[in-house]
Amino acid sequence: VQLQASGGGLVQAGDSLRLSCAASGRTFSDYAMGWFRQTPGKEREFVAIISWRGDSTIYADSVKGRFTVSRDNRKNTLTLQMNSLKPEDTAVYYCAASKYTSTYHYRASSFGSWGQGTLVTVSS
Repeated sequence: VQLQASGGGLVQAGDSLRLSCAASGRTFSDYAMGWFRQTPGKEREFVAIISWRGDSTIYADSVKGRFTVSRDNRKNTLTLQMNSLKPEDTAVYYCAASKYTSTYHYRASSFGSWGQGTLVTVSS
């Protein structure tokens, strides 16, 4: 599956931003989808995952209550709504397609396809 992330930008602390990920190729609805983020010099960090049907989600503790992941299987799109952004949310955000259907497998190694990344910068 090919993934194209978009929606990043420069915002101020407390603002909201909505990231989108368009999928093509492999059947989008067959697999769980996730968001990761990465800053220079650090490993890619798990942010959120949503099951293939969209009925189960898991979030990293650092974003729980502020970020919401959703998907539209009819439009082959994945979305990450980010509210109350903090400077520490600054990173390149990647969408990814899991090798599995459930949210159980959320390590980066469980994802087989990755988008190109979109930069989110939150100023204080």
